[in-house]
Amino acid sequence: MIPKKLLLFLFLISVSVYGQIKGVVLDQNNKPIPYASIWVENENIGVSAEENGTFTININNGNKNLIISALGFEKKIIKASQAQTVQLIPLVFALDEVVVLNKKETKTIEIGKTDTQIYQAFENGSKIDAKFFPYKPSYKKTKFIKQISIYTDSKIEEAAIRIHFYDVDSSGLPADELLNKNFIVIVKKGQRYSVFDVSDFNLLIGKKGIFVAIERLIIEKNKLEKTTTDLITKTTKVSKTYYPLILCGYVERPFLYGFYGGKWNKSNQENTNIMVYEPAITLVLSN
Repeated sequence: MIPKKLLLFLFLISVSVYGQIKGVVLDQNNKPIPYASIWVENENIGVSAEENGTFTININNGNKNLIISALGFEKKIIKASQAQTVQLIPLVFALDEVVVLNKKETKTIEIGKTDTQIYQAFENGSKIDAKFFPYKPSYKKTKFIKQISIYTDSKIEEAAIRIHFYDVDSSGLPADELLNKNFIVIVKKGQRYSVFDVSDFNLLIGKKGIFVAIERLIIEKNKLEKTTTDLITKTTKVSKTYYPLILCGYVERPFLYGFYGGKWNKSNQENTNIMVYEPAITLVLSN
């Protein structure tokens, strides 16, 4: 029979090991993969790898699955207890046919603006929020995406954020990434619109439309800690917020799209318009 003191000791070790998982994401050459996404499967718990590929994630069960993904690599599912070193395999891309694009950039239109005056920011962890831009026949002569504008709120001087562009699958959810490399941008402190030129990516808005998504990076660079003291109990508490927060407009839409738990999710399966907080993103199209 195992003594009670030894059982308690083993229990404490288990809590220590599985209360916080530390690991590193590497490629096949043992080089770090920066900003890889690490999710607890089917849960809204996730973090981002640092620039050196390291990550720390809080999880109370080492038998839960972690989903690790990075742009340009095959997704990997692994037990949390085995995630100290994670190697990802590069995706094999077929060479695209070279197409000469006749871009003029003499005409532009802005899409995605709304009439709402109600904006809200949410601390929703590493959830990726997407906005769907449907195709309209009027875009035929301005089919290239020239600029993207996002509305953020940050309390640190410079916060890094990742922007995604997705094709649309048969069920109306985000499908393949349209970029083959990370698009990391920096937003300044305060509540502001930030505009980024994406004309070099040669992105087109196709007849199925396009998803544009903003991913907050849960990394040390973006973290702001605040210590508060309870005046009655005299206990202190440290809260962590990762910036920037994404400002969302209150609009009427049939669906709201979010990536968490390692997969895309679509709210409101009834397909009727509801009021939702949608990320404030606009695009500028050009010819």
